[in-house]
Amino acid sequence: MTATSRVARRRVVGNAMFQGAVSAAVLVGAIPFVLIVFFLLRKGLPVVLNPDFFTQVEHPAGFPGGGMKNAIVGTLMILAIASLIAVPIGIFAGVYMAEYGQNRLGDALRFISDVLTSLPSIVLGIFAYSLLVATTGHFSAIAGSVALAVLMMPVVLRTTEAAMVLVPNAVREAGYALGIPRWRVTLRVVIPTALGGITTGVLLAMARAAGETAPLLFTALGSPFLNLDPTKPTQTLSLIVYHNALTPYPDLQDEAWGAALLLVVMVTLAGIAARIYVARLQRMSR
Repeated sequence: MTATSRVARRRVVGNAMFQGAVSAAVLVGAIPFVLIVFFLLRKGLPVVLNPDFFTQVEHPAGFPGGGMKNAIVGTLMILAIASLIAVPIGIFAGVYMAEYGQNRLGDALRFISDVLTSLPSIVLGIFAYSLLVATTGHFSAIAGSVALAVLMMPVVLRTTEAAMVLVPNAVREAGYALGIPRWRVTLRVVIPTALGGITTGVLLAMARAAGETAPLLFTALGSPFLNLDPTKPTQTLSLIVYHNALTPYPDLQDEAWGAALLLVVMVTLAGIAARIYVARLQRMSR
């Protein structure tokens, strides 16, 4: 056997071993996810398939029936308000950092966003409590939305910056060559080109905020009633999971499993919607 053939054989064997190791690592990493989905479906699917889960509000322990209508509505309301606060600020700051942020202000914004990203969510809950709950004297959906907005903002900011940076400079230079001002090139050319990545970042931030519990314990508090007033305590699915999972009552534990499954489904659908939207934008741009 020649030296060349021995080297080629070693490369084939090494490549096969590396591929096997990577495949084994993927399988090991997928085991927790598969187990989580299995237990959620096993415990939560019978609860979610009950129509009362979506049409009834919570019942006290020991009373049969009840549902998550108040928690579903509260989750959507708090997420909507938080998105109205965080998404415009995050996108505008991300656009500035990508297009005009090569200075001290841009560096400061990046540092602040990194710090906010690494902060525990309970710290943001205490911040919102001190800012809104302690000063007004009552819990509210608005306080919970502010806490989640601070949580979402750095995610939207950094994903927007990353999506804008990925736009080729040739696209910008083409606009400059036509005599278009820089701000209009950014607004009419660069942002539409990066819209797919920006949308993905927004949906990921919303998905992360939907599952947060600690900030809402200090702000929204929770309520067993259906509430459409953002200035009052409001229930969410994540709070249901936290509270009901700690109770000794099987019916409330089942509701916690159903709420957890519904949260996973909502996050999954948000991710699928983001991928479909980005793929459609890419097809339209070709």
